[in-house]
Amino acid sequence: MKVLVFAPHNDDEVLGVGGTIAKYVSKGHDVYICEVTSSSIEERLKIIRNEAIEAHRILGVKRAYFLDFPAARLGEVPLIDMNASFLDVVNKVKPDIVFIPHKGDMHMDHYIVSHCAMVAMRPIGKFKVKEIYAYETLSETEWNTPSVENVFIPNVWNDITDFMGIKKKAMSCYQSQIQEPPHPRSLEIIETLGKFRGSTVGVKYAESFMLIRKIF
Repeated sequence: MKVLVFAPHNDDEVLGVGGTIAKYVSKGHDVYICEVTSSSIEERLKIIRNEAIEAHRILGVKRAYFLDFPAARLGEVPLIDMNASFLDVVNKVKPDIVFIPHKGDMHMDHYIVSHCAMVAMRPIGKFKVKEIYAYETLSETEWNTPSVENVFIPNVWNDITDFMGIKKKAMSCYQSQIQEPPHPRSLEIIETLGKFRGSTVGVKYAESFMLIRKIF
């Protein structure tokens, strides 16, 4: 089985799907990452790209696609260009399962990536993605204006009790992004969210998602 994760920024894939990625890999499935944006500052780009590559190595990612659209400026990129790039990745990977950011996240890049990913996965033609899930991203999902349109309502949970350690190890690669608690992008809060989501379904640690589409 092939799994594809769309990440607006480097580290979003670990924050939202890190434990799930490691779990899929442990079961022999192929996981691909599509990193959508990158920094326009060459020195910063080199640092975070190396961090991403190391994090993906720890998780066991088969391949990462770096699209290098401008971070925090996706609104300036023609949608037709992003739609085409996303569709190209989907056609190359032909994933069975895809994870995308929650469309109600505060960062506009997340909303745009969510939208373009759904355009790329329209159920037309011979190939159709069987399952699509939205994931939550600490400091983006919970910080937005509280409203019906923005709320993240999980209805799928994945037990990652055996993989929380790998998730934290992968996140530790992102030294340029890690903060100290109570900032949500800290290892302590990442573990706390895992405990909270796990307690909802009676396991030690879990990641939660919103099911968008599933074809039986």
